[in-house]
Amino acid sequence: MTSTDFAIASRHDLSVRTVSVSAPGRLHLGFLDPSGSLGRAFGSLGLVIDGFTTELELSAASSDHLSADTPAAEAELDRAAAHLERLKQRSGCHAPLALRLRRVLPSHAGFGSGTQLASAIGRAFAEWHGLDLGTATLAHWLGRGLRSGIGIAGFDSGGLLLDGGPGPDGLPAPLLSRIAFPPAWRIVVVQDPAHRGLSGGEEKKAIAALPPLPQAAAAEICHQVLMRVLPAAAGAEFAPFATGINRMQQLLGEHFAPAQGGTFTSAAVARLMQWFADASRAGGAAIGQSSWGPTGFAIVPSEAQAQVLVDAARASGRIGPQLQLHIVSGRNGGAVVRDRIAEPRMR
Repeated sequence: MTSTDFAIASRHDLSVRTVSVSAPGRLHLGFLDPSGSLGRAFGSLGLVIDGFTTELELSAASSDHLSADTPAAEAELDRAAAHLERLKQRSGCHAPLALRLRRVLPSHAGFGSGTQLASAIGRAFAEWHGLDLGTATLAHWLGRGLRSGIGIAGFDSGGLLLDGGPGPDGLPAPLLSRIAFPPAWRIVVVQDPAHRGLSGGEEKKAIAALPPLPQAAAAEICHQVLMRVLPAAAGAEFAPFATGINRMQQLLGEHFAPAQGGTFTSAAVARLMQWFADASRAGGAAIGQSSWGPTGFAIVPSEAQAQVLVDAARASGRIGPQLQLHIVSGRNGGAVVRDRIAEPRMR
């Protein structure tokens, strides 16, 4: 080996490979049939959005090491470690790794944080080891997608998504429809950090304690989604889209109200959403709560209308001090995965 060959080999040995994943958040716009009155339980409508992400990095290490860049990410380290261990057991790949959580979605807030964390870790792990594993398989390994499949599909493709509910085999729900969300439309996202939505065992208990959603209500929700929401989004027709979402949210809000203390989990979000509905009646807005909340949303036809709505709410003093508002767009792309090798810096 010449001296030049040795120098090149040394630089290669010192280079650092990193797999990074940025996974988008989503809004859960509602179940089709949570009680299975039409024969198949759940089924979900969801929208992937910009502005909210889980971001992480995976690299080689002498022993497993997990770190976090924010307090919210630090709170997810135990769950991340469990996911990593499960992936090693299922795949048979046991090389030590360093996992860095740079940012995570707000937990128990209606953004799909658990599914996006699991999917991002699973995708980074598969990329690192060169494993040909789909997101649905990785999510199944990690116990995600037990009711809704939109977070899994959203990780792959983004957009406005409809799934058919999980089947008897326990696999994540199949994707039935994916429509590109109109690029001009905007979403006003309203967060209440003082509240947390139901999850895990509490969510199961709440669903079990509710009476079945009447078959007629489930049928109407399915009709609103199939014949109003989806075709309106495909044709960028805002008025029928908003009408369909609002009716869907009304039926589901009334059904879940006993479990969440009203049609919205957060009273402060509920008050602002009602003001949005009244203020935007002439132009229309699609208003509701994502999953169990506490996050609310108001979808409007343009950036200008979103800004007018938010500015008017601020001027009127309608925004509670604990609320956080963001104007975001729909996201028609899924997670971003980068596999790169960086040369070390010379001192």
